[in-house]
Amino acid sequence: MSEEFQNPIDPDKITETPSSLEYPHHAGSALVKPEDKGKIKGRALSAMEFQTDMQLDQIYQQMQLLAEQAKKLNMRKDISEMIYQAEMRFEPLINHIYHLYKKEDSSYLLSLIGPDQWGRSKKTFDYLATVRLLADHTWDVLEGGLDNA
Repeated sequence: MSEEFQNPIDPDKITETPSSLEYPHHAGSALVKPEDKGKIKGRALSAMEFQTDMQLDQIYQQMQLLAEQAKKLNMRKDISEMIYQAEMRFEPLINHIYHLYKKEDSSYLLSLIGPDQWGRSKKTFDYLATVRLLADHTWDVLEGGLDNA
């Protein structure tokens, strides 16, 4: 009369490696909570917006820098054209500093004499800019500029 022992646990529902189960298998197991997908998407969206806003800001700053460089280059071109139309009684040398004036008859004068170096002589022209001749034969505006023209 010995009845054979039958295990009440279904053999398909047991494992030799309980750590591979996707659910807790005993009372001391780590707590497993279902993920809040909305919260995860919200955090990802927030991080994405932060990164793209930061990159857009960098591009905007680069655009401002390029616009400022273009403005300065255009001013150098305009000043250079004014200087090459100006009266010069000398040959300008690269990396030397000169001063541009506008005469009463609206013509231009390039001079070695700065606006504060005229002494008692009466000048009949207005100071426009202090410039330096660059190697590419454009002029770098050190002081003044087209605002004075």
